[in-house]
Amino acid sequence: MPPTTIPPAAWRPLVLEWYRREARDLPWRRAAFSDRYGAWGTLVSEFMLQQTPVTRVIPHLQAWLERWPTPAAQAEATPAEVVHQWANLGYPRRALWLHRAAVEVVERHGGVVPRDVHALLALSGIGDYTARAVAVFSYGDRHPVVDTNTRRVIARAVDGCSQPEAPSKRDLSRMDALLPDDAAESAVFNAAMMELGAVVCTARSPRCESCPIAASCAWLAAGRPDTGDTRRRQAKYEGSDRQTRGGVLRALRHADGHRMPADAVLAEWPDPIQRDRAIDSLIADGLVEAEDGMLLLPR
Repeated sequence: MPPTTIPPAAWRPLVLEWYRREARDLPWRRAAFSDRYGAWGTLVSEFMLQQTPVTRVIPHLQAWLERWPTPAAQAEATPAEVVHQWANLGYPRRALWLHRAAVEVVERHGGVVPRDVHALLALSGIGDYTARAVAVFSYGDRHPVVDTNTRRVIARAVDGCSQPEAPSKRDLSRMDALLPDDAAESAVFNAAMMELGAVVCTARSPRCESCPIAASCAWLAAGRPDTGDTRRRQAKYEGSDRQTRGGVLRALRHADGHRMPADAVLAEWPDPIQRDRAIDSLIADGLVEAEDGMLLLPR
């Protein structure tokens, strides 16, 4: 079946029906979560979910929001506190970006996370996906929300490709063309497409037998061909600078006063040049400070 003959209107209700029946019970999807934390809860969850599995995020999200339930509460924290609370979620610069975004929300928007996508994009650490996710899932506005899972479903069902191409601005217009006109339905459809890619149309072992749109999928109709994957691969974690940076931050998080003599941090690391490079990069990123021969979490 040529991709151009697949009518989205034919399988849109199937995706919505599947989602309402099969969606995972995740904290940020519950009414009580929205009632308590509002758009701030959505913003924090989206920061944490970037490149981090759901199962790792859930306990950290709960602890974070119990400690800082509003942007104003978060803005009063120190950078050291947020880096420490971020713990082992990975990509710790997100913690500092989230902290800066909270300060900006307080200073620019009176402590209320803005609804406007352009205002959201102006906050630290927020890109196309996060801005639209907040506007859609918290405020109910009609915007396309596109993550890796959504892009994979579109690549297979519409284009007949085994994997999506690298992200581009075109992704938003393609998803926008698929959305229902009704704002409330479009919000559910955004979530449904992400869920479908996360649990059924997975990257390595898609469960096509469970897919609600299998009968209209161009890739399945073509015999699930391997059309290649041109996306950039993430470097191996073991032995990487990322692992070294994580070791430095872990040592400082557990040190008294979150500070240690510089030569004592990862003193037994097998590659001292890599260790020093990791420390230098953490200082450049604002995640670590150096003072009188000591390393410490940012004040």
